[in-house]
Amino acid sequence: MTAESTPSEPRRLQIRGIHHITLICTNLDRSVAFYRDVLGLRLVKQTLNADDRSARHFYFGDATGSPGTVITCMEYPQMEAGAVGRGSTHHFALVVESAEELEGWRSYLQSRGVGCTEALDRRYFTSIYLRDPDGHIIELATRAPGFTIDEPAEHLGERFIQ
Repeated sequence: MTAESTPSEPRRLQIRGIHHITLICTNLDRSVAFYRDVLGLRLVKQTLNADDRSARHFYFGDATGSPGTVITCMEYPQMEAGAVGRGSTHHFALVVESAEELEGWRSYLQSRGVGCTEALDRRYFTSIYLRDPDGHIIELATRAPGFTIDEPAEHLGERFIQ
């Protein structure tokens, strides 16, 4: 099997999606004010980091904390700011349903004093960018039209970036 072919049987081991994203923050009260009060995520759990009992660890997500919706924040006020480069993550993207909803988010965020970009046409989706209180870049992106709009249906899954 080559990188450009598809297996005849489904893979036994499959990645099903992103489970959660964990961020380092300086102040969890400030993160709660942003992720819960501005973005509307539910504060699902408040605990201590299992690997470092001195650090608070909060979980934000949908109403039930479903995997794929969860963003966790670990509080390390003394930690130095990170640097962007190899080994770091540039941003994470959250999905909204439509361009109209995206524009609603943009207006709402601006009314709350949260700076964000103009809506950007990314061909496969439209998005805006903003930063959380610790400087993490967040993208709000529309679900449609999707990454496969320019591919004939018979070729989906067969092309890989070389």
